[in-house]
Amino acid sequence: MTKKVLENLNIESLNEMQIASQNVESNRDVILLSPTGSGKTIGFLLPVLKMLNADSSMVQVLVLVPSRELALQIEQVFKSMQTGFKVNCCYGGHSTKIEKNNFNHPPAVLIGTPGRLAYHLRNENFDPSSIHTLILDEFDKSLEFGFENDMSYIIRQLSGLKKRVLTSATRMDEIPTFTGVKNPVEIDFLKDARSSPDLKIKAVISPAADKLDTLFSLICQIGNKPTLIFCNHRDAVERISDLLFEKGLRHDIFHGGMEQEDRERALLKFRNGSFHLLITTDLASRGLDIPEIENIIHYQMPHNEMAFLHRNGRTARMHSSGTSYLILSPDEQPAYLKINPEIIEVNEQDTLPQKSDWVTLYIAAGKKDKINKVDIVGLLLKKGGLNKDELGIIEVLDNSSYAAVKRNKIEKLVSLLKDEKIKNKKIKIEISR
Repeated sequence: MTKKVLENLNIESLNEMQIASQNVESNRDVILLSPTGSGKTIGFLLPVLKMLNADSSMVQVLVLVPSRELALQIEQVFKSMQTGFKVNCCYGGHSTKIEKNNFNHPPAVLIGTPGRLAYHLRNENFDPSSIHTLILDEFDKSLEFGFENDMSYIIRQLSGLKKRVLTSATRMDEIPTFTGVKNPVEIDFLKDARSSPDLKIKAVISPAADKLDTLFSLICQIGNKPTLIFCNHRDAVERISDLLFEKGLRHDIFHGGMEQEDRERALLKFRNGSFHLLITTDLASRGLDIPEIENIIHYQMPHNEMAFLHRNGRTARMHSSGTSYLILSPDEQPAYLKINPEIIEVNEQDTLPQKSDWVTLYIAAGKKDKINKVDIVGLLLKKGGLNKDELGIIEVLDNSSYAAVKRNKIEKLVSLLKDEKIKNKKIKIEISR
C-alpha cells in the first residue's frame, strides 16, 4: 500500500526521517523532531494507515494542530494519498454547522485546531471513545499559542487512546504530563539540520525612523525573488503593506486577523508565483506549504532565538541556499544573535522589481461542484487557447479554483472564457483580485 500511496503523492522514495518513522513499533509513543520542510506530515501519516480499520465507522485518529492552514495542509496531503478513508478538518473560521453535519458519517481521520475540537467535544458532536491514535503536530507551537487547556481537555476525553505521536521542529526541555506520553521512541533529525543549511545572514543598519524606507530599498535591491517579510505584530504588517501599495510594489499579507478565505488566497498566490513578496507575522514561520523561499527579511527582530530560527527555517531548506536579512537599529543587538552578520548597504536609487510573469485566474467552482484539475486544464488549453507553458499551478478548493496564467495572456483568456461552461454549467471566471 505504501508504494501506491507514494505514487499518488508523486514521491519516488522516503527520506531517512520518514523511513525511521515507519520502523517504530505500533504500540509505542513517538516524539518526532525534524526541521520545517523535512516532510514530517508524510512521516506521521504513513504509519497511521497501518492502524486504520476499514470496517470501523468511527473516528480512529485525531490530529491536533496549532493553525487552520496546517490543518488544511495535512488534510490535503491525506486526500492526495487516495487511501479510501474519509478525512475531515475542523478549525476556527469554518462553519460549525458543516463540521457537525460531517460527523453524521464520521471520518477515520479527524484533523483540527484545539479550540474548535474542544467545542465539538463539549457539544458531544462526535464520539471520542474510538480514537486510538493521537498526533500533536507542531506541539510546541500549540503551547506557544496558549492551547494547553484545550489540549488537556481533549486528551482527557480520549478513553481508548493507545498511541501518542508528538512532532516538533524544536526540542523541548520536557514534555508536559497532560499529554500522557510514556517511554517514547525519540526520532531526532534536528541535529542533522543544524550544520546543513546554506544560509547567509546579512544586516542593514537603519535608524528606527527610516526603517520603512530602508525596507523598500532592500526589497528593490533583492529584486523579483520569493521573499517573506516578518513582523512581530499585525499592525506592522498592515503599515508596511500600505507603504508598499503607495509605492506601487505588488505583494500580499498574511496574519491571524484576516478572514480564512483571504489567508488561503494570499498563500495560494504566493505559491503560484503571482506575488513574490509576502508580509507576515510569525504565523507563517512554521507548518505552511510555502516552497522555494529565497529570502527572509526580519523587519522586526523576534523576541527569542527559537522564533528567529523558525523564521530562518523557511529558507535554505532541503539542500537549497537562502539569505536572511536583518533590519537593525544602530544600537540593536539581540542577545540570541550569536554571530556577527555581514553588514550591507542598500542602494540609494530604488528601482521597482519587475512584476511577476504570472497572474491568478479565479474560477467560481470547486471540488463540491465535482470540478478537478483535469477539467480546468482542458478548459484553459482547449477553449482558452493557452499553451501548456502558459499555464502554471492549479489549486482546486471546496467551492472555488485558482490557476496561474501568464500575465500577457490573462486578459484575452478571460474574454474567451466569458460564455464557456464547465460540466455543462456556466461559471464565473475572472482575474483574482
